[in-house]
Amino acid sequence: MTTGREALKRKLEAADATVAVIGQGYVGLPLSMELCRAGFRVIGIDLNEDRVRQLNAGETYIFDVSSEEIAAARAKGQFEATSDYARIAEADAISICVPTPLRKTKDPDVSYIQAAAQSMSPYLRGPVLVVLESTTYPGTTEEIVAPMLESSGLKLDDNLFVAFSPERVDPGNARYGLRNTPKVVGGVTPASTELIAALYGSVVDNVHVVGSAREAELVKLLENTFRAVNIALVNEMAMMCDRMDIDIWNVIEAAATKPFGFMPFFPGPGIGGHCIPLDPTYLSWKAKSFGFYNRFIELATDINGNMPRFVVQKLVRELNARGVATGGARILLCGVAYKNDINDLRESPALDIWQILAEDWGATVEYHDPFIDRVDLFDATSVDLSLEALQSYDAVVITTAHKKIDYDLVAEHAKLVFDTRHAIKDVSADIIRL
Repeated sequence: MTTGREALKRKLEAADATVAVIGQGYVGLPLSMELCRAGFRVIGIDLNEDRVRQLNAGETYIFDVSSEEIAAARAKGQFEATSDYARIAEADAISICVPTPLRKTKDPDVSYIQAAAQSMSPYLRGPVLVVLESTTYPGTTEEIVAPMLESSGLKLDDNLFVAFSPERVDPGNARYGLRNTPKVVGGVTPASTELIAALYGSVVDNVHVVGSAREAELVKLLENTFRAVNIALVNEMAMMCDRMDIDIWNVIEAAATKPFGFMPFFPGPGIGGHCIPLDPTYLSWKAKSFGFYNRFIELATDINGNMPRFVVQKLVRELNARGVATGGARILLCGVAYKNDINDLRESPALDIWQILAEDWGATVEYHDPFIDRVDLFDATSVDLSLEALQSYDAVVITTAHKKIDYDLVAEHAKLVFDTRHAIKDVSADIIRL
């Protein structure tokens, strides 16, 4: 006699199942499209009605997903967006891809996860696999999500299976996408692990199975803590080199010639995005409940969080050396996305630099970014980058190194350039760096 779990496993392995993806943002929408390419029918659930309308019209709002992809999936009848959680009843598998921000107290905010679990519970029909993809602290899937889902009347390992798989989305990365990036999976139970491996085995090239959902949750935090700590190290080195009048970029370039035992990381005006500024704090917060204090994480957070202010202080010093008062100075931020060649503003250090310059120092700040037309936080729109415009600013601060920006024009005509991203290779007296 075939069990419900066995029948569900066969459907997942054959990509003959319906998958609901809750949250159609930077993680959920690319996942939805990859599931469609694998042959699954996908229901994209999002409470933002404007997003739902855009998706059903075949239009994108995510840099890494084209309108053509969405329109093709719609035309084949594979994809539909909705805000109606009742559609969960049609799903054989469900992926939760909702935000997990930090509260002002630096505690993890899992309210979006809880809301998604609570909203879907009345409509769950077993057998069903529920996968949490939202980055969170170890234990969330087992301690919060699974019990909330069992309140639906389904029973774990009978007709309900719960697992975690960390998202590894890297916006703007043309080389590695969801399919060719190994997918780490771990279930609350062995049966749940078996089913999540079957689901993603139909979607990605390489599935890496770990021993539990807790291990899978920690994988994501380790990845981004590793990056945060090493970025903090090189940022501290950059501040030290500023005191010693040594070019940190030349030092890194030389150190990177070593073919073993060294991995280059690069300084910048701060850290941004949906992962590195937040994820290590989840781990540090959870560790405290076990009486363990992550000193590396706390130190790295402090160093990286202070980089925008270091940038402003160095800029103020350079302006003063040229007889220009920062109060009333006109400053252009060149690129405000948190990383190169994308349209993502989340946690961008450029916004912190902007706020410090405008509010603490009284400067007039404008920006140019070919990927971001408007910054609502400051009620500002991107200005044109022309010879005349460049000459009108007291300083240009390169906070993002987009390929679409003409840095030769910036270097030639700006009065003072503060290049925080090593976008300009030839250094002159009018160009300073971290």
